[in-house]
Amino acid sequence: MDAIERTATKYRNLRLNATASRLPELLARADANELSYLHLVEMMADHELEQRTGKRIALNRRKAGFPAEKILEGFDYRHQTTINKRQVNALLDFDFIDQRNNVIFIGPPGVGKTHLAIGIGQKAINAGYKVLFRSALDLVEELELAEMKGELKKKVSQLVKFDLMVIDELGYLPMSRQSRYNLFQLINSFYEYRSLIITTNKDFTHWGEFFHNDNVAVPIIDRIIHHSHIFMLGGESYRLKQKTAQ
Repeated sequence: MDAIERTATKYRNLRLNATASRLPELLARADANELSYLHLVEMMADHELEQRTGKRIALNRRKAGFPAEKILEGFDYRHQTTINKRQVNALLDFDFIDQRNNVIFIGPPGVGKTHLAIGIGQKAINAGYKVLFRSALDLVEELELAEMKGELKKKVSQLVKFDLMVIDELGYLPMSRQSRYNLFQLINSFYEYRSLIITTNKDFTHWGEFFHNDNVAVPIIDRIIHHSHIFMLGGESYRLKQKTAQ
């Protein structure tokens, strides 16, 4: 075993696997560019950090549970009458996450609410935040199952570990009394502690319809809209446009 192999083995023992696997290449690059010892060490550290960051982002993207690969660069603003690229880009400094604010997209089906929510979520992961995506239906079922097992508090504690949670299509289906209670527990736990992106087809004046109880809707709405960025989306349905174009 030569010196490079021995050194690589030591790096692996220190769990510096990225540096160990590329050690010959890094040394050759340093030699070719006549780098100082300090620059060589810095280059090796940068390589290790870059690889670890990439792996962490990939892991967080898998954990997010996005239903589709949607990127903001693929969003077509030409069919939008009420939101523009500048408004969306203003969210990408992620000050809303740091300030524990929420983002709400309200509009009819097919105008791109979910696309925007996923796209912003993807960007947040790239920026180092932990993101979770759930459709409202899946989330309600997940909370109900936890409640039936007597583990609702534990489940909510797991969910609030994420910096940002996307709740998609809230309001498409009515909710039972227990579901409303479970959702309130989650929203209350996120309030001023974590951030939410919510997509819904109903404005807040009609939330009582799917909560079946204004006494439940009001406190949930109050916690969601306090410290929030609200966007009313209009325009023609993308899906309908694509269907009629065939």
